This record gives sequence, structure tokens and C-alpha cells, in this order.
Amino acid sequence: MMPNKALRRLVEGAVIAALYTALTLALAPISFGPFQCRVAEVLTILPIFTPAAIPGLTLGCILSNAVGAAMGTNILGILDIFVGSAATLLAAVCTYLLRNVCIKGVPVLATLPPVVFNVLFIGTELSLALGHPLWFSMIVEVGLGEAAASMVLGIPLAAILIKSGAQKRIFAQLR
Repeated sequence: MMPNKALRRLVEGAVIAALYTALTLALAPISFGPFQCRVAEVLTILPIFTPAAIPGLTLGCILSNAVGAAMGTNILGILDIFVGSAATLLAAVCTYLLRNVCIKGVPVLATLPPVVFNVLFIGTELSLALGHPLWFSMIVEVGLGEAAASMVLGIPLAAILIKSGAQKRIFAQLR
């Protein structure tokens, strides 16, 4: 029996938010700070498979940044709840829009928005907060880690999910 579509999407989004938050906080020392590699960003590939990932990733980012700020781990503080989450929302929407642009059956271009938006938003935040040169914050402090999580990990994850057919089982095609 197929569950209610709206309920299914709500649960998918909630699970994605929980996974993103858990991964970010479990790896807090590398998720926050001047040199970031937020491994949870591998999940930014999920809007390719379900639109529920858009609010899920955004909520996960809000929760992660809020808890990180409350714990004192997130050096960008309360501002990052808004700026970082806006970057995540915009990236997730763009990833969803690029989901059908494929190279050898894999939506490689869909991994670019998280890198671009985080480099611009978080790189600027870090530069202003820490007084580092903008290019350094964008490329070194954010860009390398974001590319590693979103692209180096995200592309193989997408390929595995697509080629194995797992995305159809995990993200049921709802009618």
C-alpha cells in the first residue's frame, strides 16, 4: 500500500534533516571553523532524487548551525543560522533544477550549486569574521572542503544510487 504522498515527503525531509544534523554535529571539529569540510554536505546530492531534500537539507543546516552556535563550536555564531541556511536552501533548489542534466547518466552538474553558494556565502562570512582575505576564505577555508564533500563524495554516491537502482527503493516514485 502506497503511503500518503505528502506524509511520505514530510518523512523523507525529516530523515534527511536528522541525518544532516547528526553528521554535522558528530564531526563538529571539521564541520565548523576556519577550515571546513562538512561531510554532511554529501547529502546535498539528494535533491536529485526527491524534492523533500530541499526543506530537509535546509532544516538540517538550521539545526546544525543553531546547535553549533549554542555549543560555541560554530565560530560564525547566530548569523550562520541565517546565512548558511540561505546558502543551503539556494543550493538545494538549484541542485533540484539541474537533476536532469547528466553526464554518462549521472547528474554531475547538480553537485556544483552547493560548492558555489557555500563558497560565496560562507567564504564571505569567514572572511569578515576572521579578517582573512576573501579569496583565501572562499577557496581554501570553504571551497576545498565543500568540493570534497559535495563532489568527490557526492558524485560517486549519486552514481551508486542510480546504477544500483537504490534511489527508486529509497525514494519511492509516488504517484
